[in-house]
Amino acid sequence: MQEIFSNIANLGFPIVISIYLLVRIEGKLNELTNSIIELSNSISKLN
Repeated sequence: MQEIFSNIANLGFPIVISIYLLVRIEGKLNELTNSIIELSNSISKLN
């Protein structure tokens, strides 16, 4: 039983951190995508 709790403690923390970082990065990627689209539109208007 102690081994199961030890495995959960050792594996659970990295999984939680990974999910947190993926969620944060997803939001940043969406913002970056929108900025690139806006930049592309601005460049098209200049030409």
